[in-house]
Amino acid sequence: MLDESQIEELFRRLEARAPKRPRPRQVKEDEDAFRALVSCLLSAQSLDSNTAKAKRALFALADTPEGILALDDAVVAEAIRPAGLYNMKTRNLKRLCRALIDAHGKRVPRDRKGLMRLPGIGRKCADIMLHFSFGQNTIAVDTHVHRVCNRIGLARGRSEADTARSLEARAPDWALADGHLWLLEFGKRTCRARAPKCPNCCLNDLCEAFAAAKP
Repeated sequence: MLDESQIEELFRRLEARAPKRPRPRQVKEDEDAFRALVSCLLSAQSLDSNTAKAKRALFALADTPEGILALDDAVVAEAIRPAGLYNMKTRNLKRLCRALIDAHGKRVPRDRKGLMRLPGIGRKCADIMLHFSFGQNTIAVDTHVHRVCNRIGLARGRSEADTARSLEARAPDWALADGHLWLLEFGKRTCRARAPKCPNCCLNDLCEAFAAAKP
């Protein structure tokens, strides 16, 4: 595992190479937060393009908890079919809408514990909501961030949720605001699942996997 000074250096290098971006705006309207939450639920094991098709079709029919609950399950399932696992996602979506109405006054919770108590919402989706919808500083761990963290030695975890807990304890506070996007882009462009660009990587002198592969 990387030590504290190495972790600081890792994030400094990623920050230096990342394009500058505005901080995400905080969601003010509950309808926007609800749509983001539904989109996150639909995105599980789905390509971005397929998730986009599914949410467009669903939101054309209804985009509030009451509206979605009023739809027949078969109608919802057909709308979200492009996102895959549509029967399970329909059940979770209906249960989520019911929970928001019955337990949260139709408002999306703005804390991790409250989000993760909702049907179909795990740690990754909760952290995505906290960061991108509510402007809170947290690093959401998806498959790319999970791979990078475990490959380099930044954090450890058998699952994305385990890695998220490890990373939360080890990442410096100053890197939490943008760390997700730094690690995500690094995982997509350099530290790829297949054929990672190790020889030209800006972090290869810090990377456990690169050191272990040396003859």
